[in-house]
Amino acid sequence: MEHEEQRLVQASQQGDVEAYNQLVRLYERRVFNLCYRMLGEAEAAADVTQETFITAYRKLNQFRGGVFRSWLLRIATNTCYDLLRSRKRRPSISLEAATESEAGGPVLELADTGELPEETALRHELAAAIQQAIAKLPEDQRIVLILSDVQGLAYEEIAVITSTNLGTVKSRLSRARARMRDLLRAGELLPSQFRHDNDS
Repeated sequence: MEHEEQRLVQASQQGDVEAYNQLVRLYERRVFNLCYRMLGEAEAAADVTQETFITAYRKLNQFRGGVFRSWLLRIATNTCYDLLRSRKRRPSISLEAATESEAGGPVLELADTGELPEETALRHELAAAIQQAIAKLPEDQRIVLILSDVQGLAYEEIAVITSTNLGTVKSRLSRARARMRDLLRAGELLPSQFRHDNDS
């Protein structure tokens, strides 16, 4: 897989558009997932995903080896930060409206397991609650939580993507997880079926 990726990157750098399209197909879901978790809106995430791949294509000659995925996710992360900064300069959409409308969006869809409609609704409600909690985190904590706990990346790769050192990644992740626990334990975000843990 790694050799195939290197081959595709080298071919892309030499102007092979189809090779680059293969890289896009390989990583578009991961990039979209990252952007959706950071931004909380499917439409904005789709725009940023597209912008990420366009930027990456333009800067391919600046990629000097290493892990292409890390380089790509760093571009996606920075593009998300740019959008979040521009949002702060103008009124933003209600997060609640965004998460409600996107609760069943593509990132949160799982394969049909034959579950009952109530179970599907509950899963979507829980997913929306988790997304709302993620959105309440400071941006630097949000990104490390997404990269670690949603994307499953190692601390070392997260440090590369976020341009920080290992200790900073670990401390931000620890704070992010603690904050998530507090937000979800407080209960307001969770569906009622999940609010009784403290009573049992």
